[in-house]
Amino acid sequence: MRFASLGSGSKGNALLVQVGGSSVMLDCGFGLHDCCQRLARLGMVAEQLDGILVTHEHGDHIGGVARLARKFGLPVWLTHGTLRAQPKLFADISGLREIDPHQRFAIGDIEIHPYPVPHDATEPVQFVFSDGAKRLGVLTDAGCSTPHILSMLEGCHALVLECNHDSEMLRNGEYHYRLKQRVGGRLGHLSNLQAADILANLDTRQLQHIVAAHISEQNNLPELAVSALCQVLDCEKEWVGVACQQHGFDWREIV
Repeated sequence: MRFASLGSGSKGNALLVQVGGSSVMLDCGFGLHDCCQRLARLGMVAEQLDGILVTHEHGDHIGGVARLARKFGLPVWLTHGTLRAQPKLFADISGLREIDPHQRFAIGDIEIHPYPVPHDATEPVQFVFSDGAKRLGVLTDAGCSTPHILSMLEGCHALVLECNHDSEMLRNGEYHYRLKQRVGGRLGHLSNLQAADILANLDTRQLQHIVAAHISEQNNLPELAVSALCQVLDCEKEWVGVACQQHGFDWREIV
C-alpha cells in the first residue's frame, strides 16, 4: 500500500492511494492538463485510475474532478450532499456513485471507510484507506476534532493531517475579519495546535508516516506545522513530511 500527493493547499488538492493493482484519486482541484502533468511526475497516467473520491464541494477539491472523469471515463464517488451542492458540475457524468458517510466500501483492492467531519460544506467526509492490514487516515478541511474522528484515526499506520494555520499568524494576518472567523471557526480548518492535539489523543505506536497537509501559504509556515507535530511524537523534524502546494509529496510506502 502506498500513497502520494499531487499538491495540497488552497489552490488545489489531490491525493493518490494505491493497493495492488488498484489506484484511486482523492479529490482533484487541478485543471486537466495540470493534473496529468502532476500524475506523470509520480509515474502515473489517468488511465490507471479506478476512480475519484470526493470529500466536499469546495473548488480546491472538486475543480478538476468532472473534466478528469469525463475525459477518461472515470467513476466518481461522493456524498448525496456534495452532489446536491453541485448538481450542474456532475450532471453529465455517467459513473456517479453516492456514498453513505458511515458505510465502508471497496474499489478494487482498496478498502475505504468514509467518515463525516465538521466543515462549512453540505455533507463533507474524509476517508480511511486500507489494504486489509494497514490503514492510511486522511483528515483535512475540518474545523475541529470530534470523538468519531479520533475513533476513525486511532491506530493508523500513516496519517495525512491538516495543519492549515498558525493561530497567531491568522489572527494578525491580512485576511478580513469574517474570513479569519471562518478559517479559525469550528467549521473551518485545523490549526497546527489542533492537529497536534488530535495526534496526542491517538495511539501512534504503529505510525510509519505522518504528513502535514493543506498548509496555508498566508497564515502558516511548514516549519511551524512540523514543529507542532514533532513535539507530540518526540521525533526528529525530518521524520514529519510536508504536502506542499506545488509538488505535494512523493510516494510513501506502508509496510
